[in-house]
Amino acid sequence: MDLHVGDRVELKKKHPCGGANFEIMREGMDFRLKCEMCGSMIWLKRRDLDKR
Repeated sequence: MDLHVGDRVELKKKHPCGGANFEIMREGMDFRLKCEMCGSMIWLKRRDLDKR
């Protein structure tokens, strides 16, 4: 997948707040995602993000 900072992604697994849409804040080996519903940040490894 070709993902960049500022892209919005929808994950299969929802955040505990109920949101499934995230904005990519940082890319590299790990991705930092910001939940669009509550604003909290999560970190995912690239291979985990590709699966979700």
